Amino acid sequence: MTAPDGNAVDWFVDRHVREGDASGVAFDDPWRSLTRAGLAEATRRFAGALAQSGIARERRLVMLMLDTVDFPVVFWGALRAGVIPVPINTLLTSDLVRYVLEDSRAEAVVVSAPLLAGLLTVLRGATSLRKIIVAGPDGSAPDPMDDPRAVGFADFLAGGDPVTPTVAASPDEVAFWLYSSGSTGAPKGVRHVHGSPRATAETYGDQVLRITAGDVMFSAAKAFHAYGLGNSMTFPMAVGARAVLLPDRPTPDAVLDTMRRCQPTIFAGVPTLYASLLSNPTIGPKAGSDRLRRCISAGEALPEDIGVRWKRLVGVDILDGIGSTEMLHIFISNRADDVKYGTSGKPVPGYAAMVVDEHDRPAPHGESGELVVKGPSAADGYWNQREKSRRTFRGEWTYTGDTYTCDAAGYFRFLGRRDEMLKVGGIWVSPFEVEEALIAHPAVLEAAVVGKEDRDGLTKPRAFVVLNAAVADHAALSDELKEHVKQRVGVWKYPRWIEFVDGLPKTATGKIQRFRLRDV
Repeated sequence: MTAPDGNAVDWFVDRHVREGDASGVAFDDPWRSLTRAGLAEATRRFAGALAQSGIARERRLVMLMLDTVDFPVVFWGALRAGVIPVPINTLLTSDLVRYVLEDSRAEAVVVSAPLLAGLLTVLRGATSLRKIIVAGPDGSAPDPMDDPRAVGFADFLAGGDPVTPTVAASPDEVAFWLYSSGSTGAPKGVRHVHGSPRATAETYGDQVLRITAGDVMFSAAKAFHAYGLGNSMTFPMAVGARAVLLPDRPTPDAVLDTMRRCQPTIFAGVPTLYASLLSNPTIGPKAGSDRLRRCISAGEALPEDIGVRWKRLVGVDILDGIGSTEMLHIFISNRADDVKYGTSGKPVPGYAAMVVDEHDRPAPHGESGELVVKGPSAADGYWNQREKSRRTFRGEWTYTGDTYTCDAAGYFRFLGRRDEMLKVGGIWVSPFEVEEALIAHPAVLEAAVVGKEDRDGLTKPRAFVVLNAAVADHAALSDELKEHVKQRVGVWKYPRWIEFVDGLPKTATGKIQRFRLRDV
């Protein structure tokens, strides 16, 4: 027999109201604030409106939403109803949105009005949809969509009962899906259970991030992504803290403006954003927030040079870690009292990790292999992807596809994705290691390294480099960078070709899409 308190919404939303924190602000966006009592009522209304619309338990609701206070209303309101919310990347192409709608068989979609224009054809052709709910980011009524299934978010919410009961659920019941960004191929629907967000809050959130009720958290990583979802909702909601939401693109100017305006105590970014912020002429101590006490990074490994420069300029360490959509959040991390730049740190309490060779045997210290991890937030598997589920989820262990080493002191170091490692002269070369060396040069903002065959058909490193500023003599700088890499990481690892580019292809979560550079 399941009970309402097994539903994640009870612990994250209702518990705070029961314990007397009804008036505390849970979320801020540029236009509105939402208290914990307001969130509780709005989620009940949303759950009631779903039921009235015939969206039944275990049906899917796709969220194509900007980061505003409506996002938590939809996410937690769906969980309250037993409907499965599926937040997806707001930068997906219309073809990929169509794919997710069809793959998930979604019966409802909530879409932010600024995203609607490019999706009209897709939404009109999605025959499984019962409701198309359009949300104005600032709470205003959006222009009506010419479709009988369409309704404005405020009108939809107003039709819901403010005392709608919470659906009873087991902590082991699937609660929500997240589609993996993936570097190649179609995204996979990753199924997470009701107990997993609390597990990440009680491990990483409590024991590494050490977030408290007095904190204000700002995540530049968006809430549709596993990393951003934990940052913006799971961790602050677990302790009754406040979260700042930014609906716009997290450009350095937008991020620094938010830092100055909202004065967060905790900031969450990705390595490429930290590099861009360091190049912004307006950045200074505390990055504009006098209250800043903690910075974290995930999504890709943080180059050592970026961490060192950030600490020197801003005065706060970046706690780099690795997480994944499959594990919901960070499972290996540096800590405030144990920062070792150039590594992902050590396993988060409650998780175990090891590096295994091609025969699934633990690799000796310092030798590379695939990183595998086990812990309480592992996904229930992929939706309709049995073979891939079996490859990734093996008993208690999740196989990450990342190549790592672990040293004798227990620190894990990222080398690259398994399919991105290069064999040069019979020796494995980590693209990340070469990129890290390039980024350490003062002229370089970003770098991506892929393999390219030379005239003899042998694979050698090729680098794509984004500069901090214009340089007149590219040939001279190219020679200088090659020598720089040789000196830092080894003669055989230097890039034989260097291409200077204006930008690198990335996912919306900041990961470099190296596969798009292989055939350039």
